[in-house]
Amino acid sequence: MKGLEKLKESFDNCIESLSLSEKVDLINDLRFHIHQKSPFKNEPIDYVKWEIGENVVANDYNPNKVAPPEMELLEVSILNDGYTQPIVSWSNPEKGKTEVIDGFHRNRVGKESVVVKDRVKGYLPVVDIRTAQSNKSDRIASTIRHNRARGKHQVDAMSEIVIELKNRNWTNKRISNQLGMDEEEVLRLCQVSGLEHLFSDKDFNRAWISEESNERYIPIHDKLLPMEIEQYRAGNTSDKNRIFHTWDKWECYPAGFYESTHPSKAHKECEDLFKKTLSDQNLFAAALDGLIKEWKNSCEHYLTNNSMNRIAWLGQAAVCYSTGVPARYSSAWFDISEETRIEANETALIYLNKWLKSTNREELTMAGALNSGRQIELY
Repeated sequence: MKGLEKLKESFDNCIESLSLSEKVDLINDLRFHIHQKSPFKNEPIDYVKWEIGENVVANDYNPNKVAPPEMELLEVSILNDGYTQPIVSWSNPEKGKTEVIDGFHRNRVGKESVVVKDRVKGYLPVVDIRTAQSNKSDRIASTIRHNRARGKHQVDAMSEIVIELKNRNWTNKRISNQLGMDEEEVLRLCQVSGLEHLFSDKDFNRAWISEESNERYIPIHDKLLPMEIEQYRAGNTSDKNRIFHTWDKWECYPAGFYESTHPSKAHKECEDLFKKTLSDQNLFAAALDGLIKEWKNSCEHYLTNNSMNRIAWLGQAAVCYSTGVPARYSSAWFDISEETRIEANETALIYLNKWLKSTNREELTMAGALNSGRQIELY
């Protein structure tokens, strides 16, 4: 162990000559190196780092609110006991910021309490969630799991979270599994929102089954009795201009639209193809052009349904049409810049209106295509 003693002595001599920021960077680097060699490296808590407070930012979906007296108690706790829990976070590579997953109020105390901020020298203790949990849907679920584990959440805010996940095409079962609810609670939160599409648009939602879920959609085909088919139809069935085709006639079905994996492409490759197709507007336009010409039944079934987000469906379908990548990789949409997402939405609207015009239907504005009240982005 003599080598270790020399290493400690060398470290002591080195760190004394450094500035505060240099010391923190060095300590973080050493901790990370140790973490990489640790038998517990798969546990996020094994590597707690100090991050400058200005770089730690709130998320936009946390349903947990703390009343002023509880905030004061939290400040007293940190003043007396110190930071005993790090802030659970996600390092946002696009914005170069650390986004809070859990610990928003510990974050606030570290910034707003003069005494605490001075004591921790403007830094905050953070621990990053696992890389596999870094897409927005998983981050939302992680925040709620942390909140619910403490028994704290607000009904209205939780309802908004469920809307967010439903609009990301999570099934009730997946939401209940991931958030620690039962399915009746999910349904009640949907009803609180007053948005019928959250629990009526069955034919669209059945296309989105998480790979870890045991839930499967029930195939509907012409051999079923009309009464059996009717129970699985979506809302807006009374629209005389709506065209229905059973699943066995959809071109998107054999193309792999509903699959949870690609037969020959890895997960990362599928995500990259999804992003590439929607980021390159020439590529995206070519895919949409082929889609509206060749997927006749799928387009009729989905694009005549004015109660759903047709822009979203076109984006997912175009990626599947051109690459074979299933629609379950649609969360990669949120890894694309906002400017590019706007361009992709506009491209999808152009081809939606081309299809509508070719079938003698009225063209739409973006609001009409998105169906106001539904998720307003293409994913």
